[in-house]
Amino acid sequence: MDFFTPVVDDPYEFGQIAAANSLSDLYAMGARPLTAMNIVCFPAKDESPDVLKEILRGGMEKIHEAGAVLAGGHSVEDAEPKYGLSVTGTVHPEKFVSNSGARPGDALVLTKPVGTGVLATAHKAGLLPPELVARMTAVMKSLNREASEAMTEVGVNAATDITGFGLAGHGLEMAEASRCSLVINAGRVPLIPGALDFMRQGLIPEGDYEVRRFCRSKVIVAGEVDRFLLDMLFDAQTSGGLLVAVPRERADEYLTALLRRGLVEVARVGHVEEGDGSITIRP
Repeated sequence: MDFFTPVVDDPYEFGQIAAANSLSDLYAMGARPLTAMNIVCFPAKDESPDVLKEILRGGMEKIHEAGAVLAGGHSVEDAEPKYGLSVTGTVHPEKFVSNSGARPGDALVLTKPVGTGVLATAHKAGLLPPELVARMTAVMKSLNREASEAMTEVGVNAATDITGFGLAGHGLEMAEASRCSLVINAGRVPLIPGALDFMRQGLIPEGDYEVRRFCRSKVIVAGEVDRFLLDMLFDAQTSGGLLVAVPRERADEYLTALLRRGLVEVARVGHVEEGDGSITIRP
């Protein structure tokens, strides 16, 4: 279960984002969601019940979009709104995808652009224009269903969803679990428009520093990588895309399958090598 606090002002959109984020763990495994249970913390004495109604309405929309059913929920009185889902799903044993199956020679494909962390920080500071708020929100509330279905169709070796540990942190988890090393080309990583500009202004989320500490001993920078572009790889994401390790000979087929499903901000961002569970970042 993923469980987090608001990153946008609109409670309906917050509910959508929280639900999409919760469902991503299943999609990263190639699974199909079956049931979802609401888990809510809410300051009932201080907030209008209409706010809670909108959060749950947004969550329900994404549950239905995923083809799952709501199986009840739990609520707790709390000073700060929090919302998430406990989800169950099913996957054929021969099509189950973990983060431990990456193999040397695999291509690395990222299915959503990066930048929600720094943009959310800019939004909290009142600096994000409405069009970028809408763009950030659209990325966060979109399901990873199509990317997951394409994985099942093509056949991949490993996958992980990109959330609070950023691209570098979750990539490192894949490298360690797979007992290999990842090479990420920073210049190929798709970014949400405007995110890099705000990173250059120093609007670095607190969570990004935690990601850097987590990755400190296992991330190697090779070559002249722009400092702020490098920072984007450590940006803690909310409801990010999937990082997929796909056999090199199937990489173009997977990218084509994504494009056919309407996912246009996807990219081949690197590859897998023999190694010791580290990441090398190149320009």
